[in-house]
Amino acid sequence: MEILIDDLKDVDIAPLLDLCMNLDTSEIEAVDVRNESSSVLNGEYALSLMRAINQKLRVVHLQDSSFGKDFLRDISQRGLACQVLTLRCSRFRKLNLMGEFMHIHTLNLDFSSSLTSFQEDCFNCMPNLMRLSMCDTQITNLWTTVAALSKLPSLIELRFQYLQYCNDAVTSFIPSSGKSDDTADFSPLDSVPFIGEPHTDTTELTDPNFNAEDPLRNFYSFDEEVINPDVQSMVEDSSDDSEVGFTSRHHKYWFADVFPGWSSEVPLQNEWFTLQNEDGEESLQGAFTDRIADVSMKYMSCHASPICYEKHYREFMIASLPNLKNLDNMPIRKIDKERATRIFSQYFEYLPYKWKHKESVVSILQKREIKSGHNKVQSSKHRPSYPSGKSQYFYTRSLSAAKLGSSTWPILHPLSLVGCELDKGFHPRQFEYHPSDSSLMVFGTLDGEVVVINHETEHIVSYIPSLGAMNSVLGLCWLKKYPSKLIAGSDNGSLKLYDIHHIPRKVTGIHGNFGCVTFDEFDQLTSVHVNSTDELFLASGYSKNVALYDINSGKRLQVFTDMHRGHINVVKFANHSQSIFATSSFDHDVKMWDLRQKPIHPCFTVSSSRGNVMVCFSPDDQYILASAVDNEVRQYQAVDGRLHLVFDIAPTESSQNYTRSYYMNGRDYIISGSCDEHIRICCAQTGRRLRDISLEGRNLGNSIFIQSLRGDPFRDFNMSVLAAYMQPGSKSKIVKINLLASSSHANKDDSDDLRPCRFHSMGG
Repeated sequence: MEILIDDLKDVDIAPLLDLCMNLDTSEIEAVDVRNESSSVLNGEYALSLMRAINQKLRVVHLQDSSFGKDFLRDISQRGLACQVLTLRCSRFRKLNLMGEFMHIHTLNLDFSSSLTSFQEDCFNCMPNLMRLSMCDTQITNLWTTVAALSKLPSLIELRFQYLQYCNDAVTSFIPSSGKSDDTADFSPLDSVPFIGEPHTDTTELTDPNFNAEDPLRNFYSFDEEVINPDVQSMVEDSSDDSEVGFTSRHHKYWFADVFPGWSSEVPLQNEWFTLQNEDGEESLQGAFTDRIADVSMKYMSCHASPICYEKHYREFMIASLPNLKNLDNMPIRKIDKERATRIFSQYFEYLPYKWKHKESVVSILQKREIKSGHNKVQSSKHRPSYPSGKSQYFYTRSLSAAKLGSSTWPILHPLSLVGCELDKGFHPRQFEYHPSDSSLMVFGTLDGEVVVINHETEHIVSYIPSLGAMNSVLGLCWLKKYPSKLIAGSDNGSLKLYDIHHIPRKVTGIHGNFGCVTFDEFDQLTSVHVNSTDELFLASGYSKNVALYDINSGKRLQVFTDMHRGHINVVKFANHSQSIFATSSFDHDVKMWDLRQKPIHPCFTVSSSRGNVMVCFSPDDQYILASAVDNEVRQYQAVDGRLHLVFDIAPTESSQNYTRSYYMNGRDYIISGSCDEHIRICCAQTGRRLRDISLEGRNLGNSIFIQSLRGDPFRDFNMSVLAAYMQPGSKSKIVKINLLASSSHANKDDSDDLRPCRFHSMGG
C-alpha cells in the first residue's frame, strides 16, 4: 500500500490513523509513505502517521523541507521502523541520527544543501544500513566522513556524486550544487538508483540480499535511458555555484583526478566496450545494443558534493572503507583496491610518526612500565635503552599516535575572556604564543589594541589600548631573553616595544606610556621579527625595502632597499643564527640573507609559481617553509635552498586564496590554512597528509577562512587558529584546537559557536 501525503490535510489524519493502527492484523504486507511536492500537512501529524504504521512501514520518501526542524529532530532522536528512508532537501547541518533505525538498509539524503558534517556517533544505530547517498550536500572532510561511515558494518554502496555514462547525443548534466531546493534537478538520480535497486518498483530494493548480476547495466539502464529521447530534454543547472565556490576547473578535470591516466572518451567497438588504463589493463566491460555501438561514451559527474573534489578522494574512501563494493555508482574491483592502497600509503599518513595500527594509551603505558622495570635489573654497565631502532621520543610519540587515532573530531575551543568575549570586545588580527611561558599569548586587534592573555585560564594579563596612534596590528614578536617584552607594529607604520610588567591588567580608559619604547615608523608595515639574541629586529611591508632596528638604542640602523621586485609581506630571522634572515614577496621569490655580508645579494633565491604569502624557519633552522597563494607550500634546505618537499595540497584556482603554513611538534609536522574551512596537517619529512580539520560555523553563506595559525610550541598536536568570515564587518575569533582530545568528551561543541573578519592578505 502507498500513501501519498502531498494532498493530505490535517482533518484527514484521524480516520487514516485509525486505519493504520489496525495494519498489524491486516493482510497488507508493507506500506510506503511518499511526499513528492509541497505539503500542507502538519509535521506532527505526518510523524504520527508513520509511527502508527509501525513495523509495516517499508519506504519513507520525503522530498519537501516544509515540515521544519522539529520534524527532523524527532526523526533523528526517535528513529523510524522503515527499511528505506529518503530525506531530500533536508535542513540537517550536522547529521546526528541517534534514534533507532534497526531495519533501515537504504538512506538517501541527496540535495541536503545545509549538510556539512557528521556527529561522531550519528550512525551507531544503523547496523543494517547497506546503501547511503549524499549527493549535492556540503560534505567536505575526508577524515570525519570516513570515521562516521566506519560505524556502519553493513555499508557496501555509497555515493557523494553520480558518475554518469552518456553519449554525444545526450544533453550533459551539470552539477547543481548551488541550486535552490525548489528547482533542484532530481531526474538523473531518480532514473539511476543504487546498484541493486530496480528501475520500476521497490521489490528488490527492500531485499537486503539482492545482488546485481551486471553492476554496470543496473547503475545505468542504457536500453531505457540512453536511447530514450526524453533524456535529451533534461534541465541544465543555471546556478553560479556561489555557495560552494568551486571553479570550472573541478568539472573540467574531475575525471583525471578520480582515475589518473585513464581516457575519459573511449570509442565503442561492435557490441562491447572496454575501458583501459595506461598499462592496457582491462577495467570495465559490458554488452550494448547495436544502436549505440558506434557512439563514443563519456563519464560525467553530476550533483557532486565538495568532498568529491578533494585530491585522491576515491582512493581514500576505498582504502578506508574496505567493505565498500560500490562508490558513486562505480563498482569497486580488485584492481581499484590495490591502487587505492598504493595511493593511500603514498599520499596519506594513517597515524602520526608512521604508526601502522591503533593502540590504546593503557597498552602503551603498560609496555613502558615493563620496559622500565627490565632496564632497572640490568647491569649498571649497560646504558638504559629504548626499544630496538626507536628514539628517546618513542613513548611520547606512541601516546600521541594513540590519542590522535581515537580523536577524529578534535576539540575546537573559541577563546573567550572572563567578562569579555573576544568576538564581542575585541577584533583580533594577529597573535603569537609566548616563547617560554606556556600559558601566555598576545594578540593585536584591528583597532590597534595589544592584549596579553593567559589562554589557559582565559584571563587578561595586560591590555594596551591603541592610544589613537595605531591602526590594525599586523606584526607581533616576543623577545626571548627578556620574556616580558614584545615588539608590536601596525599597518600605519607605528613600531613600539612594550614591557608587560609595566602594563595594567584591566581594560581602562587611562592612557599612558607604560614605559614603552617608540621606534621610527615603517610605512604600510605587515611584518616584524626579532633576532635570536634580542639585539635587532626587522620590519617589512608594502614596499621592496626592509628596515633594521637596534632594540637597545631604539634607533633604526639601516634600510635595505630593492630587496625584491614586489612588496615583502613577511620577514623572519633564523631561530638560532643572529644574522640570517629570510624574506618572502609577492614577486614569487623567497630569499635568504646574511647581515654579515651586507645584504646586497641574497645567499640564495627560490621561486614559487605564485606570489609568496609568508616564509618561516623550522625550529632547528634546518628548513625554511614557503607558502604561496593557492595552497602552494614548499620546504627547502636552509643551508643552500635545495627543494626538499612540495606538499600535495590541491589548488582552488583562486588568486585570492592566501595560504599560510607553520611548523607543529617541533619540525615534525606542518599546518597549513587558507581561504577555505580546512587546516591541513602534513608530515614535514614525507609530505603525507595526516588529517584535515574543518572549522564550521552556523552560516554557510559566509564561508570561514584561516587568517592566521600557529602550532602550540609546548603541546604536541595543539594549535590555535585565527578564524574569520568573508562577510564585511563581521568579527574574527581565535580558536584553540586539541587534536589529542575528542569533542565527544567536551561539555559543548564549541565549533557550533564560531562566528564570523574582513579578509586580509597582509602578514603571516
